[in-house]
Amino acid sequence: MTTSMNRIGVDIGGTFTDVALQYSGGLSTCKVLTNYSHPEQAILDGIKLAAEKAGIALNDIGQVIHGTTLVTNALIERRGAKLAFITTEGFRDVIEMRSENRFEQYDLNLSLPKPMVPRQDRLTLNERMGPNGEVLLPLDPAEVDEMVQTVLAGDYEAVAIGLMHSYANNAHEVQMAEALRAAAPELSISISSVISPQMRELPRFNTVIANAYVQPQVADYLGRLVARLTEEGLDAPVFMLHSGGGLISVETAAEQPVRLLESGPAGGAIFAADFARAHGLNSVLSFDMGGTTAKICLIEDGAPKTANTFEVARTYRFKKGSGMTVSTPVVEMVEIGAGGGSIASIDSLGRIQVGPRSAASEPGPACYQKGGTEPTVTDANLLLGRLDPDNFAGGAIPLSAANSDSAIAAKLADELGTSTEDAAFGVTEMVDENMANAARVHTVENGRDIEHFTMIGFGGGAPLHACRLCEKLGIDDLLIPPGAGVGSAIGFLKAPFSYEATRGLFQHLHQFDAQAVNAALQELENEARLFVEAGAKDAPKTSRLTAFMRYSGQGWEIPVSLPYKEFADADKAEILVAFEAAYQTLFGRIIDGLPIEITNWSLVVASVLPDVDRVTPHGAGKPAEELRSRSFYDAAQRKQVTAREIARSAMTPGAVAEGPAVIVENETTTIVTSAYRAIGQGDGSLLLRRKGDTA
Repeated sequence: MTTSMNRIGVDIGGTFTDVALQYSGGLSTCKVLTNYSHPEQAILDGIKLAAEKAGIALNDIGQVIHGTTLVTNALIERRGAKLAFITTEGFRDVIEMRSENRFEQYDLNLSLPKPMVPRQDRLTLNERMGPNGEVLLPLDPAEVDEMVQTVLAGDYEAVAIGLMHSYANNAHEVQMAEALRAAAPELSISISSVISPQMRELPRFNTVIANAYVQPQVADYLGRLVARLTEEGLDAPVFMLHSGGGLISVETAAEQPVRLLESGPAGGAIFAADFARAHGLNSVLSFDMGGTTAKICLIEDGAPKTANTFEVARTYRFKKGSGMTVSTPVVEMVEIGAGGGSIASIDSLGRIQVGPRSAASEPGPACYQKGGTEPTVTDANLLLGRLDPDNFAGGAIPLSAANSDSAIAAKLADELGTSTEDAAFGVTEMVDENMANAARVHTVENGRDIEHFTMIGFGGGAPLHACRLCEKLGIDDLLIPPGAGVGSAIGFLKAPFSYEATRGLFQHLHQFDAQAVNAALQELENEARLFVEAGAKDAPKTSRLTAFMRYSGQGWEIPVSLPYKEFADADKAEILVAFEAAYQTLFGRIIDGLPIEITNWSLVVASVLPDVDRVTPHGAGKPAEELRSRSFYDAAQRKQVTAREIARSAMTPGAVAEGPAVIVENETTTIVTSAYRAIGQGDGSLLLRRKGDTA
């Protein structure tokens, strides 16, 4: 993997498109508003701006790394292909029956999300594989031919094939797919044994459906993007950041777009993990707040926590269980509709609510002066003095305090019978409390005590809110890295080339079959290395193995990290110890006497990144030079406070900004509340530490 060439990372968010260009002179960054109708245009505009600032020609850029919300947005907004789903007779309604979990227990009028494929488009084959791959009912070639004609007559743009137990034997899926490709080569076809070869038919079916649903759109978009880059003279290979936090080729992304579901947020987690390693932090809470959403992720021992399932398109205010569960490798995080563009409103009980609706970039918050009339978090921050209307996004977007005042007065303050300042405070306090609650739940679910963590805040909105969040959570230390406003895009540049291959292989631990496991792991390694070699042929590789295990009778598994090696039957004792340690960490106790099962295996092959340079901590030194005096609303004190405004460039190693203070830069603004002080660090980071602690 070449690191000396000029490389650019581009993250398309719901409001801004962030660009980070790494070149010999350092790092050039910028933010431009996302173009919803032509997202590739915002990418080009941002790349040109960053290259111009760096003094680099477009044809001198050697690599483009991209992350996009296109897949997530297409699933949420139901803007995908006309799709047929082919499954085993008797199982066409699995995706509609779901898990039968009532995610809102006391709602008598509970409305379940509609399945991605209507019932009339769910087609069945009279075939059956057994859980061990045995053929219980052969697939009749005549029925295959009949199904091909049905699909052709339906004028479908894409087909998803998910047959029972195809993770154990995919012969029938392959037979059906080959017949369709022979009859209609232009048809987009996804099979579950390639997209998600794991146990559990509901997430496996959902995953192959999601992949097929967005594949034509994503392939078209990526094709347009590569063509436009080439037209502009940027003829460099394009790689995509996948949800698991690694890079894959644009060709792989076009074939398996479901792997891009959380590509942008995953870049943020990689960004935070890099700084956690540099600062020697083993327990970190990553806080990424952009224009549309806020993401919170646990990072331990320098690596973000990952999972093999993810829920997308939740219909009940981001409530777990109300969305579509897909099984694809993902950096595990909690995501809520709390960004700078999140819209504030009054609910039926007269309370301020924030999100999940967002003003996004079109029309944007009221203060953007682009036609928006709804009050947003950005409007509230502007009225509370936390943003400079003349220096937002480096002055590229002038803000109108009058527009913000009008929006908050009309939609909030007048209805509540309060001042616009109090209404604005209510908006920011509500969004901060929503994020704090999400962080508490996320850490508790993972068996952690949040007050022992250090927060790393990034994204355009996080530095504005992170200090208040730390006050609510009892966190003493907060780190704001350099380039925080475009953190995800920078994270793309720090990501390894990686691929996670998965396979369902059910075994009782006491009957552990090492030979079968070793054969499956060899297949996983061959699959993963094939994809990684495409981008990092000569780089050293590392492998990470995870077994998904449970006590017999339990409904779900936990991930158990294991050494990647050739197993022997006697290694079941070692696997037992690893499982019990993982179970103890999550639940506080183990269960004696119950047999243990292994359901799925996961192997990640990744290129090895260079070691990070360790940062020497700097204690408090001399006060940083002040630009001017200004005021902002301190939530903890419930009043306006006089603060020092300090340029980020003045926060040299050891320089101190005693709170209350406002530290300004082009891409974001850091609010230091009265309870904290900021200390410049050697790598350009800001360490915000609670006063009274040793600096």
